[in-house]
Formats: sequence, C-alpha cells, structure tokens
Amino acid sequence: MKHPQAATATGPPRLSELSAPRQVLVRLCQSVDHGQIIDLYVRDREPMFSPAPTVMLDIRLDTDGGERPESALTDFLLRAEVCRLLDRLDEVGTGRVHRIWVRAGIPWRVLIEAKLAEAPR
Repeated sequence: MKHPQAATATGPPRLSELSAPRQVLVRLCQSVDHGQIIDLYVRDREPMFSPAPTVMLDIRLDTDGGERPESALTDFLLRAEVCRLLDRLDEVGTGRVHRIWVRAGIPWRVLIEAKLAEAPR
C-alpha cells in the first residue's frame, strides 16, 4: 500500500497529505538545513522521535545562514527527494535509519540498515 507521498494524477504530494510523524521529519530536515540526522527509528513505516535522533548541524561561518524560507509555509509541494526518503521508510517498515544527510533542508542521501535474505556462504 502506497502512502499519500506517491505522486498523484493532480501532481506532486503536499506536506498536508502526510501523517503527523512524517510532517515532523520533513520539518526536521528543514531545521537542520545542512547536516545529518542520526539513528532515526521507524515503526510500521512511520518515523519515531522517542528516542530522539541525534542531529548534527553543518554550520558555515562565512554566511549568516537563517531559517529556510519554506519553514514559514503551512503547506507546500514535496520535493522528489523527500518522496524518495518516505518511500524508503515504507521499505524499512520497522527498523533504523542510521543516517540522513541533509543539504539545503532536503534529504539527499540515506544510510539504512538492511537484513540479508540469507547468510552468505
């Protein structure tokens, strides 16, 4: 079963179409801006925030930085990278995402623990 983050005939999915935990994850990526989210647990395809993941911020000292402009929006279209991350959570089901790298508020790389189907010989 696909979650609402899958693109529909009307276009890309919106933040408001996600479950509350998935909205929190999108907002967390925005607040990180540049950095990493470490040890995010997933249960029944939903991100869990207890225990809280570790957040590592990559702060450039040669700029003022500031909040992401979309942080002030109540709703917006989701980027393809966000949709792919949420699809990966669907694949994990229940488990742990070791690391999510975030650039400009967008998840761009993820390290997920995977179980081998059978033991190597």
